[in-house]
Amino acid sequence: MQLNTEVRDKTKDKSRFQKISPALAIASIGILGANETLAKDELDRWDFDTAVLLYAEADDRVSAVEPVFSATRAFDNGETLNIKLAYDTLTGASPNGATPSKQKQIFTRPSGKGKSTIASGESPLDDTFKDSRVALALNWTAPINREWEYSTGLYGSKEFDYLSLGGNASIKHYFNQKNSAINFGISFSSDQVEPKGGTPIALAEMAHKSDDDFKDTHKKTREDDSNSKTIQEGMIGLTQVINRQTIMQFNAGFSYTSGYLTDPFKLLSVIGSDKSDSDYGANFQDTNSNNIYLYEARPDSKLRHSFYWQTKYSVSNGDMIDSSYRFMIDDWGINSHTLDFRYRWYFTLNKERDSYLEPHLRYYSQSAADFYQRYIDSDDYQLGDPNFSFASADERLSDMNAVTLGLKYGWRYQEGKEVNIKLEYYSQSHSGKKGIGSLSNQELYPGTKAVMLAIGYSF
Repeated sequence: MQLNTEVRDKTKDKSRFQKISPALAIASIGILGANETLAKDELDRWDFDTAVLLYAEADDRVSAVEPVFSATRAFDNGETLNIKLAYDTLTGASPNGATPSKQKQIFTRPSGKGKSTIASGESPLDDTFKDSRVALALNWTAPINREWEYSTGLYGSKEFDYLSLGGNASIKHYFNQKNSAINFGISFSSDQVEPKGGTPIALAEMAHKSDDDFKDTHKKTREDDSNSKTIQEGMIGLTQVINRQTIMQFNAGFSYTSGYLTDPFKLLSVIGSDKSDSDYGANFQDTNSNNIYLYEARPDSKLRHSFYWQTKYSVSNGDMIDSSYRFMIDDWGINSHTLDFRYRWYFTLNKERDSYLEPHLRYYSQSAADFYQRYIDSDDYQLGDPNFSFASADERLSDMNAVTLGLKYGWRYQEGKEVNIKLEYYSQSHSGKKGIGSLSNQELYPGTKAVMLAIGYSF
């Protein structure tokens, strides 16, 4: 989802307040009124935004709860400090990449401890999917002079098996009587993944718990305990006031990612492709009559380019239309299109135009990665000597279409204070290579349906 989706929680150091001596505390009573005035003045310089996102997929798949807190402090000279914190938890079952089958399937859990059994005709799901993440982002923006301003920030997030640290910087130049602005930005992040049990060797066969030498076999499928990747991004953007009612923004960006880009939890099924075999289209098996599954393999780098256009138009009655289009393309063969449209309709609840309704429509479409394969033919598998270097059955790399429909309601009950609630429905569909033989009777692309509810409060 471009749920973009994103996450964080907060703490405060109170130790310095606990060290105030009783004498100082008594002395402060005499200026309590002044302190209250200063505290109120300081509080008035902060804007706070809080929200809780609830996300749930159909069929008891992934669900998430994500509280988010954002605080922005304005200074007299135009500088601003923004702090964002979030904490999210995810539970449920996630597709492991293998195909459904006419027979029962048994999978070794990614950690090597335990196994899961999937009934015939069912989509193989990893029901151990459970994680939590805490994240913090800090951003500082300040003017250099009347025509230039800069921004810089730091970001960090931690999950059970994943650590991400990064930073960003940008500079903006205003011209044409501040009706135009050009922005240059860069960012860098370094990520570390440490899956329990280690990262699997690309295209290695999954070891089966039923094997007598399982521990040794499983160990041979592992490489490092951890792996890393880096992400470098750059962007140039132009914001232009067209007239009193219209403003447009154009962005062009690139992203270069290198390092470990494979998902250590995804598998591929090997399917028998010999038409003379009675099990044509069924899972291909080893000499111990175990189904053969391979760990996926992705290239160790990806270069992506993006182009973005957004227009905001104020209708004569004050309503707002917000529309955008994004095109992205990368050297994995994926290109995508995103169309987004919102209309904010203001109306009166208790006082003039204090409420609004905002319908939302988003459409997303992408092509499949060059190495995306829903399954591996036994002819291509070649008894453990595959004739390919990269392969993944991750549905996120497939031909995909997604639609989001939503409605947001907001109520500004006081100056600078707003309560809002948003409900959205998300539907995702996939397509690709059809099944062969008995596999043609299975649902290979089941799609995803989800509901999202977000409740926010700004003050």
